[in-house]
Amino acid sequence: MSEESKITEPITEDVHTDTEEVVEEANADTTQTGASKKKKKKGGKKVKKAAASNDAESEALEAAETGGSSDMGSGMVQKILKNNPSLAAETQGMDPKKIQEMLSRLKLEDLLTGMAPGGKNQKDMASYKFWATQPVSRFDEPESQKPDGPVRVQKLEDVPTTGAELVDGFEWDTMDLNDEKQINEVYELLTNHYVEDNDAMFRFNYSASFINWALKSPDWVPSWHVGVRVAATKKLVAFISGIPVTLKVRDNDLKCSEINFLCIHKKLRAKRLAPVLIKEITRRCNLLEIWNAIYTAGVVLPKPISTCRYYHRSLDWLKLYDVGFSPLPAKSTKARQVSKYSLPTNTAMPGLREMELKDLDAVHGLLERYLARFDLAPKFDKAEIKHWLFNEESKPEDRVIWCYVVETDGKITDFFSFYSLESTALKKNTTIRAAYLFYYASETAFSGSPDMKKELKVRLNALVNDALILAKRLNFHVFNALSLLDNSLFLTEQKFGPGDGSLHYYLFNWKTPFIKGGIDEKNNIDEENGSGIGMVML
Repeated sequence: MSEESKITEPITEDVHTDTEEVVEEANADTTQTGASKKKKKKGGKKVKKAAASNDAESEALEAAETGGSSDMGSGMVQKILKNNPSLAAETQGMDPKKIQEMLSRLKLEDLLTGMAPGGKNQKDMASYKFWATQPVSRFDEPESQKPDGPVRVQKLEDVPTTGAELVDGFEWDTMDLNDEKQINEVYELLTNHYVEDNDAMFRFNYSASFINWALKSPDWVPSWHVGVRVAATKKLVAFISGIPVTLKVRDNDLKCSEINFLCIHKKLRAKRLAPVLIKEITRRCNLLEIWNAIYTAGVVLPKPISTCRYYHRSLDWLKLYDVGFSPLPAKSTKARQVSKYSLPTNTAMPGLREMELKDLDAVHGLLERYLARFDLAPKFDKAEIKHWLFNEESKPEDRVIWCYVVETDGKITDFFSFYSLESTALKKNTTIRAAYLFYYASETAFSGSPDMKKELKVRLNALVNDALILAKRLNFHVFNALSLLDNSLFLTEQKFGPGDGSLHYYLFNWKTPFIKGGIDEKNNIDEENGSGIGMVML
């Protein structure tokens, strides 16, 4: 993360505005400002193959099949820019030939990463101009010249001890997430202003228990919960967070911050607060000598280390159709769709039960070995396993995480987990309950058998099918997953449909060659090569 904290003129010129105007905008009624969706994420995407049908993507694929993108035409360039707002804004005014040359040098996966139609699930973190000043990988850096290592070596004595001065009308605040009132402020900001869908149909319903779970992991750092308030009214108008994580990146273990929930009030989106927030969270992490970070986005920034695709499995198709989440395929009927996604009433895996406190050591050991198989994955200690996987909520309505183990002859051989994040369908005034596949592991991966991959595929399909049954029993309406971990082995068989968005993984101040994200060059499941990503981001 950058040691710089001084806000330069190119970053602040769009922020400066009259204090009275800022206060008026920040206090505007937010009840009619549209639907919010999460990145990474996820729950409000319609289940369709929109990306595959996108004209720009089709042309990129055609170019790949004929030898790459070097023969990229002007029409294809325009379509790529249309689907990459950040890139279009950054190249505005450039010579078209130079833009074409620049895009022609990109690898195919770089072109495909920004093809989600309509700009859905975007984290507008900053323009390319800002990222050019940061210690991140560049698009024009060949993969062969990218050995693992820091982009920039930094020193504690170079880190500013105070935050950059905000323009008139704003002030920094360290959010106290032990204070229920401040948790509610973060909840309201995320609910009304976190990355939204264009159709104003869905809004995430964050709860205090979810925020506590996501942002207060073991050894969490209070100063990494950064807010911006209107000075006159103290209204919270922007937020960014970080939590500590130990990250395995190929053969290196990094002490990192996991950056998430960058959110800015809709009325202030054009004021360029995002770069300022990023630089401030950078400074606060650097003060603790944390120089690296991991973050995700739905848009192309310099430069993704991997890209995964979203997949969705209907549990209550009729509910999803009624609220406008899932379409009715042209050659199908409602009855056929309901039948297609029907599930047995009971689970089938012998020894399957809910995780108990006594299982912590076994689950920790199993997951640690399982994640070591991936190029990028977290390294959890026992306290983190307890926090992320073991439910301690006393009220059922506050529960966030479910984890189930398989016990065979007194030994934990498998486990899987999923978490809950509800959305509100605004036009129907009803709630969509979405479950998200979290971490899992199976001893089958260590069988040593020459047919291990086939055996693991069979085992994971059985486990995930039971996970779907349990989620259905818990009244979830949809089950979501990404193409990471070993998900490519079961997504198709378990009737997960591809979503219309991708999630791009980024490392701050660390360079490493591209890691496969479970999709091939045509943006479809790549079962043969699988994924090197073992990190599930909320």
